[in-house]
Amino acid sequence: MTRDPRYDILFEPVRIGPVTARNRFYQVPHCTGMGWTQPEALARLRGIKAEGGWAVVATEETEIHPTADCEPFHEGRLWDDRDVPAMALMADAVHEHGALAAIEIMHHGGSVANWGTRLAPMAPSHRPIIYNYPVQARAMDKQDIRDLRKWHRDAAIRSKKAGFDIVYVYATHDLSIAQQFLQRRRNDRIDEYGGSLENRARLLRELIEDTKEAVGDRCAVAVRFAADELIGEAGLTYDGESRDVIEMLAELPDLWDINISNWPNDSQTSRFAKEGFQEEYTSFVKQLTSKPVVGVGRFTSPDTMVSQVRRGVLDFIGAARPSIADPFLPKKIEEGRIDEIRECIGCNICVSSDYTSTNLRCTQNPTMGEEWRRGWHPEIIPPRKSEGSVLVVGAGPAGLEAALSAARRGYEVHLAEAGSELGGRVSRESRLPGLSEWARVRDWRVTQMARMENVSIYRDSALEAEHVLEFGARHVAIATGSAWRRDGIGRDSGYPVPGFDGPAVFTPDDLMSGRVPDEGPVIIWDDDHYYMGGILAELCRAAGLEVTLVTPAAIVSAWTANTLESLPIAKRIARLGIAVVPYTSVAGYSGGKVQLVSGLTGAETHLPAASLVTVTARLPADELHSDLDLVRDRWESAGIASITRIGDCWAPSTIQQAVYTGHKWARGLDEPPEGLIPRELPMIESGRVKVAL
Repeated sequence: MTRDPRYDILFEPVRIGPVTARNRFYQVPHCTGMGWTQPEALARLRGIKAEGGWAVVATEETEIHPTADCEPFHEGRLWDDRDVPAMALMADAVHEHGALAAIEIMHHGGSVANWGTRLAPMAPSHRPIIYNYPVQARAMDKQDIRDLRKWHRDAAIRSKKAGFDIVYVYATHDLSIAQQFLQRRRNDRIDEYGGSLENRARLLRELIEDTKEAVGDRCAVAVRFAADELIGEAGLTYDGESRDVIEMLAELPDLWDINISNWPNDSQTSRFAKEGFQEEYTSFVKQLTSKPVVGVGRFTSPDTMVSQVRRGVLDFIGAARPSIADPFLPKKIEEGRIDEIRECIGCNICVSSDYTSTNLRCTQNPTMGEEWRRGWHPEIIPPRKSEGSVLVVGAGPAGLEAALSAARRGYEVHLAEAGSELGGRVSRESRLPGLSEWARVRDWRVTQMARMENVSIYRDSALEAEHVLEFGARHVAIATGSAWRRDGIGRDSGYPVPGFDGPAVFTPDDLMSGRVPDEGPVIIWDDDHYYMGGILAELCRAAGLEVTLVTPAAIVSAWTANTLESLPIAKRIARLGIAVVPYTSVAGYSGGKVQLVSGLTGAETHLPAASLVTVTARLPADELHSDLDLVRDRWESAGIASITRIGDCWAPSTIQQAVYTGHKWARGLDEPPEGLIPRELPMIESGRVKVAL
């Protein structure tokens, strides 16, 4: 296949100071949950991006000094020369595929507690640190500023020594000390670093100048900058001080990396923002500078990308999440394989990896974070080692991924779905308010299998144990999903709740199948704490019902703090007029009332409820597997080598985990059992990093 000439502009080389990017695809800095703790895994992850066609591949934020210790988050680290070999691993992996390696060095200032180093945080002025820890940053004196400039310069030199081509000065996301000096609400200094905008921008100017002087002969210097903080006049705005700063420093760096601050604004989920949503805040930048500009907007459509360039909005198509969902996105556009792009669904499960300090993961791309640890490649999968066929029962996210991956290995694959619609929970949930892009999980896999001759799909085919035995497949995956409980058992209660067996009690499955309460008030009992409770409250409110959400947590959809959605969800709930009762359990339901028990006082109260929606736990739909287990002695004679539960049928979890288990199952067919999961044990020896397995 050949590239569509409409997209030729995306593959033009672009000069960035002393270096040249081979095309306009730029993987902007993004966190991985690995950071300095897993240098080999990180290098392999970034190298895959370069192999996939990204012209520039950047690190995550990289600490320059022990006074910028980001623990418990695992970010990059370049405190001293001992960290250079680990960082060089990534630069080398990126260079191996002809891309430029960028490093985002930075000092966190008043955003971190320095839990690991136990050093006092520093900030422009005396302020509590940004995160909700009982820690306050001390105001920097002139010597602190001189020290900071030296630390930043030294880190830039180490970056050059490690082989990086682009070195960042970071001034966005509320996390960097350079931005904190710019912010009036965080800088009340009365010296030359405070007061006027020119004074507050002095440190940013000095860091740019220092970095260019230190490494500008070979390395480009980029500035990552916040165009708007979305808090109005209290912060930096695209039509106010952010514009003024860029006008002031327009030609100083070699590249401007523009976004909106802070991170929850910059990486909004598809539930709250669509592709290209940042343009209204960032489009002014190219009017003010001759230097190339990169920006983001969860770009997945090549037509949108071309539009951004041709209209003079951006020079580079920046991406974090789309490059995670499909590291080969640029190459697929270049080779005319547009319909093979795994489009990001904007669920932010990738972000949760940073918040939980665990390997990066992705709903669309199950290989993400496993490139080194398990040797998984997003586009390459080992061929089959037997001639037997594969039967996958259930076409939800786990079943679709299992079938596709087994087919890519060359197996003859049969996919049986009990209903007429493929996709399982993905199809049901994508019809909920704001989640339409989640259907991409289904659509991409179905599209790929549709062109494969070794895949047969059977709709309206509810299989029983005898059917499976008669089928004679060598390997069988049971991917029959799960069902939401209606008895109240969940995190809050390990026992059934009285009254939950009545006709006015609904589960998420009921609402997703179209059985919505027709009478209010409705009580949503959210003991799940992810997106479901809040979104069902929104659904019932849209039906014109009075809604109250009750949760034992402190806030609505509490776990979505890890996906940057908790505040947007809470705001939407409030604007819709949905009442929230936190720190409270539902202890019973009868007589049109729910019995509540306060988790704070133990007091019992009642609320009227014509209907109750219970969002608690799920039960695996594993009856077929249980039936097959009863006839295990017949497997061999039926030609069956293995029968395995995958996805929610094995253990209900996220859609991401369902996809992952389906992929892992397919990779493991006819392979030796997996032993201990490989892990890195970095040891410093003679200035080099050794990795012990």
